[in-house]
Amino acid sequence: MRAAVLVVLSILFLTVPAPAPATAEPSVPPPAVALWTSPVGEPTVTRAFGAPSSPYGPGHRGVDLAGAPGAAVRAAGDGVVVFAGMVAGRPVVSIDHADGLRTTYEPVDPSVAAGQQVTRGSPIGTLLAGHRGCPAVACLHWGLRRGKSYLDPLALLRPPRVRLLPMGRSVPRGRGPPPRP
Repeated sequence: MRAAVLVVLSILFLTVPAPAPATAEPSVPPPAVALWTSPVGEPTVTRAFGAPSSPYGPGHRGVDLAGAPGAAVRAAGDGVVVFAGMVAGRPVVSIDHADGLRTTYEPVDPSVAAGQQVTRGSPIGTLLAGHRGCPAVACLHWGLRRGKSYLDPLALLRPPRVRLLPMGRSVPRGRGPPPRP
């Protein structure tokens, strides 16, 4: 009898399919949170950034982005409005951000005031026509500075560069990537 039970159990064990192993969902990292956004939607550059050769030298200290008069201009990143008013006859909005960055937007009819906190993508005013040298109906001049250094604001919209090194090695001094704006 005992042998018969063992035979039946062996037959059952061999004929019953084993449960399929549990498969975990593939690990998908959460999407990267964008820290910066274009102030005018999908940007069309009409004039690129041109770093000045010296603090007072010639150059184009920002980028010109095509737009439509009356279009919303949005804060490129979280920050505090430090200026909203006229400069040399043109309406300008300036926002201070983390890491000593400051963005400027002109010609913009401001809907914000100095001291106001803004978040990435929040409206700061409307685009006005009349930007000199603009080949479109209206252009937003978007500038970026860190301290007194002018930087290309389009660098804010590019994904960060990643450089992998073998374990135990570090970047030799002076050979690392340039600091991001």
